[in-house]
Amino acid sequence: MYNNILIEQKGQVLTITINRPNQLNALNKETISELNQALSVANNDNGTGVVILTGSGEKSFVAGADIKEFSNFTISQGGELAKNGQDILFSFIENMKTPVIAAINGFALGGGLELAMCSHIRIASSNARMGLPEVSLGVIPGYGGTQRLTQLVGKGKANEMVFTAGMIKADDALSWGLVNHVVELDELINKAEEIAGKILNNSGLAIASAIKSVNANFEDGVNGYDVEIEEFGKCFGTSDFKEGTTAFLEKRKPKFRS
Repeated sequence: MYNNILIEQKGQVLTITINRPNQLNALNKETISELNQALSVANNDNGTGVVILTGSGEKSFVAGADIKEFSNFTISQGGELAKNGQDILFSFIENMKTPVIAAINGFALGGGLELAMCSHIRIASSNARMGLPEVSLGVIPGYGGTQRLTQLVGKGKANEMVFTAGMIKADDALSWGLVNHVVELDELINKAEEIAGKILNNSGLAIASAIKSVNANFEDGVNGYDVEIEEFGKCFGTSDFKEGTTAFLEKRKPKFRS
């Protein structure tokens, strides 16, 4: 079905592996399109509660975009490339109702780091290296990198990473708040699945509302507190709220998912 990604469903956890090892899993148009297709299916599948994104092999999560696809682009083509990429993949992931965990196994550079940053949770292997090297090519991050990196690590550190085009190690990414956890490579997927399991104990409807509320804090012209109030109220009309409160009062574990 797909040429560049592998899909594995394990219970309610869907693992999507970007599988272009000869290109260090670099993102090309086809891969971005395939990711959009697979993620769209997952986001509308009640049987999928968490998505894990990772790369094939032990060297690279995603080592950037496939430069040969856009090296001769004009100004208008470059702008269209960034907009389309953000619309169908990067902003799409950020606004999914299903939480996405990025399991960063090695290099996450350029579009690869941008892919990790738009995911809701990031786990890195100890050999991971992260950076936005675009200015060394005469361009800037175009898939939301300048915005999300600043949100995650602050303006000063984001400026340093972007301006120097350098890479940082996994431990630095952890101390800067760029990733949530760092583990050894052979523990990476297990750690992602462990976090996914904890997520699956809870209400998927409430998590979708939480994602929308958190994201509202970063939207221009939107009052995040108002969105939180609205989403909080909506929760009271869900079957998950009834189940969660009933289970609490009956001193049992709730059963949110079929």
